[in-house]
Amino acid sequence: MATDVSVLTRRTPALTRRLGHPAIAVGPRRDRVVFVILAFVALLFVLAVMVWPTRIPLVSLAPLVLLSGLYLSDRHLVGLYILIGIGVLATVPQLGGTAMVRTLMVSSMFALMAMMVIVSSSRVRVGSTGFHGENLFVELRDRIARSAQLPGLPQGWTAESAVYSAHGEGFSGDFMVADLTHNGRHLEVALVDVSGKGREAGTRSLLLSGALGALLGSLPPSAFLNAANSYLVRQGWEEGFATAVHVDVNLDTGEFSVGNAGHPAPVRYSVGTGTWEILEGGRGPVLGIMQGVTFARTRGTLTMGDALMIYSDGIIESRGHDLTEGTDRMLGAASGAMIRHGDSITDAVVSSARSGEADDRAVFVITRR
Repeated sequence: MATDVSVLTRRTPALTRRLGHPAIAVGPRRDRVVFVILAFVALLFVLAVMVWPTRIPLVSLAPLVLLSGLYLSDRHLVGLYILIGIGVLATVPQLGGTAMVRTLMVSSMFALMAMMVIVSSSRVRVGSTGFHGENLFVELRDRIARSAQLPGLPQGWTAESAVYSAHGEGFSGDFMVADLTHNGRHLEVALVDVSGKGREAGTRSLLLSGALGALLGSLPPSAFLNAANSYLVRQGWEEGFATAVHVDVNLDTGEFSVGNAGHPAPVRYSVGTGTWEILEGGRGPVLGIMQGVTFARTRGTLTMGDALMIYSDGIIESRGHDLTEGTDRMLGAASGAMIRHGDSITDAVVSSARSGEADDRAVFVITRR
C-alpha cells in the first residue's frame, strides 16, 4: 500500500488550461495579422472616445491593451502602443472632468502599456503567447508531482509521502522520486533539496527530478549518489548544489540501505523500544560541489512494526530555534502518530514543523506491518 498525502499545490482548473490552446500559431505572418486587426480595433475605439467622450470612457481601451500584450511580439506590440498612445493624447481635449482627472486617466493608460511591454518581453523570452506560458508552468509542476507518486507496495508494507512548497507556491525546492526496482522486489526513494525555494528552484527541481528518476534502478544503490553528484557538477550552475538522501528497501527481507549527501539524517522507528533512532552514519558532502567524492551507506533491517523516515530540513529548521529542538518535535509528532495507528505520520510531522509555510517541507515514511 502506498499513499501520496500531498504534492505541491492544487492544479489549475481545466477551463483555464484549455483557454490557451485555441491561440493562432506563432510566427511573423500571425503577428502581422494580429497587429493589423488590433490596430484597426484600437482606431475604432479612439474615434469612438473622441466622438462620444461621455458615453465611451478612455478606460474602454484597457482590455485591448491587455489582450495585445498577451498575443503580440515585442516589435509589433510597441508599434501598436505608439498608435494607441497617439490616439489617447488626441482624445484628451474631448475628455470630461478636471485637468487632474484627465492626467490620471492618461497616465494610467500609459502605465498599463508599459507594464504589458514588460510582461510581453518575459513571455517572448520563453517562446509563449496568450495563456501558453501558464500552461507550460502547470505541465512542469505536474511532471515533478508525478515523479513523486509512490508505486503500489506488496502485502505487509505501507508508505506515505508529502511535499509542500513554501507559502503554497507552485514549485518547491524539495522533490522526491520513487520507483520499484529489481523486478519489483526493492523500493528506491530519493528525497532531494535543491538550493533556493519556490519558483527560483523550480527549473532545477524539474531537471534533476527527471535525471534522478532515470537513475533509479539503472545503477546499483551504492552508485546512485555518485552518479547524481557527477551529473550535477557537469551542469555548472552558479547555485547548483543540492542535498539528497537515497533509500533502498528490500521488500522481501526488510533490509535497507541509506546514502546521505549533506541531508538531515534519516530516522528509524523500532517497535521493540517504541522509539525513533537517528541514523547518523554514512553522511557525505552535498551534491554538485566536486567530482570524485564517495558516499558511504548505512544499513539495517526493518522488522514487523518498524518504520524508516526521511525528511527535508524545512521540517526541523527555523529561525531562532535549535536543530535539536526541531528534531525532538518531529520525532514526538511521529511517535504519537505511530502509537495512535491509522493517523498519518506525514501529516503529523509536517504539522509539527517550526518553519510552517515559510520553507519547503517534504517527508517520506515506509512501515513494515
